[in-house]
Amino acid sequence: MQEAKYYPNISVVIPTRNEAENLYHTLPMIPSIVTEVILVDGHSIDNTIEVAKSLYPSIRILEQTGTGKGDAMRLGFANCTGDIIIMLDADGSAHPAEIYRFVEALMAGYDFAKGSRFIKGGGSDDLTWLRRLGNYGLCAFVNILFGQKYSDLCYGYNAFWRRSLDYAHLDCTGFEIETQICLRMYKSKMKITEVPSMEHARIHGQSNLRTFRDGWRVLKTIIRERSLSGVTPKPQDVSFTSEYESRTSSPSLSTEVTL
Repeated sequence: MQEAKYYPNISVVIPTRNEAENLYHTLPMIPSIVTEVILVDGHSIDNTIEVAKSLYPSIRILEQTGTGKGDAMRLGFANCTGDIIIMLDADGSAHPAEIYRFVEALMAGYDFAKGSRFIKGGGSDDLTWLRRLGNYGLCAFVNILFGQKYSDLCYGYNAFWRRSLDYAHLDCTGFEIETQICLRMYKSKMKITEVPSMEHARIHGQSNLRTFRDGWRVLKTIIRERSLSGVTPKPQDVSFTSEYESRTSSPSLSTEVTL
């Protein structure tokens, strides 16, 4: 007999800039447990928005007025209605099927699920030796400064309870948002776990990431986070998982999936 499983409402935020061709490989793969997909478009000059609407009619489109991945993600986060938020790139490098892993980690009691290419079950077909070396160095620096054990710092496939944003107070505008969210979640005393993730090569186009420019911005973010608070510590007796479970006394308030 098949068992019905209930999931929290899940929002996926996808930043785009000229990703029309890649959306054909990303949007159709989003699993049925997702209840809301928000695409934040950063001034695309191709038909990204039109393609998104045709592939995923219920998608919510937000047009970015600022610039940068961090700016786009924060706009998306602010408009999410789900209990859980998933960060997903549009270029095909992150497989939407892995969303289950992230959601299961949060439902097990964690506040922040960090995707990692460097733990068992993870990997990358896209990292150059220079980016790999840079990520390793920055990760080691963070672990020494903050006493953490992150294995992957500069990777944008992450998930968290939406309520955690009330404590993290994100303010970065560029790719360094991926680093800031790791540090702010730690500083605000969130319960953190890493989830194995396989990074695939970008399918079409070129990445907007620039190794040296964005690496420098990440380094400055790390140093700034060491000297500034910028967060509200989460009380020890607060559990987002328990809050969700107590709030959803009726299964009809969440997404049902038959396994």
